[in-house]
Amino acid sequence: MEPTKPRSPNQWYNQNKGYPHPQNVNRGQAVEVQAPVDSPPPPSVNDVLMLCNSGKVKEALELMEKGVKADWNCFYKLLERVKASKSYEDAKKVPDFFLQSTFRGDLSLNHMVIEMYSSCEAMTDARRVFDHMPNRSMDTWLLMLNANADNGLGGDGLQLFEQMRELGLKPTEDTFLAVFSACASVESVDALEEAFLHFESMKSEYGIEPEFKHYMGLLGVLGKCRHLNEAEDFIEKLPFECTVEVWDALRNYARIHGNVDLEDHAEELMVSLDPSKAVADKIPTPPPRKYTAISMLDGKNRISEFRNPTLYKDDEKLKAAGMKEGGYVPDTRYVLHDINQEAKE
Repeated sequence: MEPTKPRSPNQWYNQNKGYPHPQNVNRGQAVEVQAPVDSPPPPSVNDVLMLCNSGKVKEALELMEKGVKADWNCFYKLLERVKASKSYEDAKKVPDFFLQSTFRGDLSLNHMVIEMYSSCEAMTDARRVFDHMPNRSMDTWLLMLNANADNGLGGDGLQLFEQMRELGLKPTEDTFLAVFSACASVESVDALEEAFLHFESMKSEYGIEPEFKHYMGLLGVLGKCRHLNEAEDFIEKLPFECTVEVWDALRNYARIHGNVDLEDHAEELMVSLDPSKAVADKIPTPPPRKYTAISMLDGKNRISEFRNPTLYKDDEKLKAAGMKEGGYVPDTRYVLHDINQEAKE
């Protein structure tokens, strides 16, 4: 056996390094050793998803600003929450992250972005998303048509429909419902005429047989365009038995436009079909709506109220007169026969 070599001072130092020496510790006193402190884990995609599920949109966006990459579920839930909140401030931030992600070409998420902007009444942004989509389906076109109608931009929706047809895309039965909604949001004689032209083209050009919902769509155009007498005539000529839904719709349009007699008549017919629809304490019908016009004076918006119920009617007459002088001849082939010539034009 080889004799043990004596240790050098450096070896003793390395062996005892970090341990308390007897001369530095009081006898009988325990030695406290401090455990290392674990740092909190960095935020993850699960944290973003939890915040989205809790409705904490701003907090979720803050984590994404710190570099957390959202997945498909995060984007969907985030877009859904912003759509429900209708916050344009939040809506402006989401696409910054979405366009930098690998999901920017996802069709369903792009649809959600359009819906989000539509709910925030930001149709310029919605149209920009639509125009830059790498792929579109018929659902995409339908979504944009309805979004324009919901935001009172029926004219833009009708132009979009014409663009769709020029591309050779075949409208569906739901597409025509969106077209009728667009016509109704315009609320003009021209839009009323166009609605009937499109209704006729459903069967003649695309072989789509009109259903109950399409007749209700036309009734909506008549009602919102304030052609209540024509709406009543339209109902009487429907190719099916009138239902409670039909008379209820006419009653609501009559109430909106202050036609008490027609409202009572429609309600009477509705109750005859379903007595449970009778209203015990009927709310008085409001007077006809006041129409407003905006004038720009001294760089400020000033709203002037007009109580003349023929305001828009006179405007239509002047507009029609000017169009006739320019050689315009309206196509009235598909307009209801019982509408007088002046209303047709």
